[in-house]
Amino acid sequence: MNKIAERIQHQISFLEKHADHLVIDTDTHLTDPSCLHPDFQQKLNNNPYYYQGRPINEAELLLEMKQAAVDMALIWQNPACTYYTNDPQANFEQLLQANQYIADCAHRYPEKFIPAGWTDPKNCGLENALRIIETCVLEYGMPIIKLNPAQNEFRMDDPMVFTIVDKIIALKAIPAFHYGADTPFTPAVALENLAKRYPNHPIIAVHMGGGGAAYIEADEQYTESRKLGLKYPNIKFALSAKRDTHMESDLIAYQTAGAPFSNNLFCASDAPYGRISWNFGGFRQMFKSLLDQKNHPQLHCCPTENLFNDAAVAQYMGGNFVQLVLEPLKNIQGLITREKSQLV
Repeated sequence: MNKIAERIQHQISFLEKHADHLVIDTDTHLTDPSCLHPDFQQKLNNNPYYYQGRPINEAELLLEMKQAAVDMALIWQNPACTYYTNDPQANFEQLLQANQYIADCAHRYPEKFIPAGWTDPKNCGLENALRIIETCVLEYGMPIIKLNPAQNEFRMDDPMVFTIVDKIIALKAIPAFHYGADTPFTPAVALENLAKRYPNHPIIAVHMGGGGAAYIEADEQYTESRKLGLKYPNIKFALSAKRDTHMESDLIAYQTAGAPFSNNLFCASDAPYGRISWNFGGFRQMFKSLLDQKNHPQLHCCPTENLFNDAAVAQYMGGNFVQLVLEPLKNIQGLITREKSQLV
């Protein structure tokens, strides 16, 4: 068994053993400090405070996870720190290097980091984007591959996206998208088109309609997203970069709907764009208030007694994501093992 298959097996065993109590941040971005472009490095050196896209490395993420009592994190690259030019081949190499760092972090800390890949057909070219997917899944053992249509300026339901998703699914991984109200490239109708096109496959929509949009501008998409998720059970949402009041409404609506919908929400921070300590401190307090149903301003008149319980909270805090990610991890381990055996 090669080192990637060994890491995957280690993670599968760890996730299965601790599934009922793991707290997992399902949206974090890491950057290799040794590979920062000089312009980005200078900006970092000159500014000790937060700015949009300010990078963090694995050590910094681990420190904040410990401080926030978060057991594991889904990690992917930070697109604000991946330096692009007008050369698709150079962009391909930069993005592949960023993905390699994510894979290396997961290899060093298999009980802390679940690695996810990132591809970009707009800036790398479609063929290079497909090559990145193959490398991320088969060489890095990544169970999830993300695209950011908002930042890279292509429609979430563009035909080239279907080609990308077809490839991800063919390799037994899960497609994920930045999905927010911050640009016209990720509207609710585009997510619905994806959900209808791939009804038997999960699709992760990160931010559940939030992202970089202002609260008032995002309000309509927040509501549309909640309705979409309760219509299509294959849509999974990472709750990050979104107004807390809407996240609470999402949790109430999905818990009321029950399975399979109550299995489809995951807690997240969007670190370093959001603080893990702030977000998970907030999630814990929010769930504490939801558990105290008789004193909750929305739930005290709910006809369902004890709508939330400790087991349900544990699912949203990590258990739901464990259930989702185990299957692609097992499938990809099988693909890697078979591929290696055929080469012997």
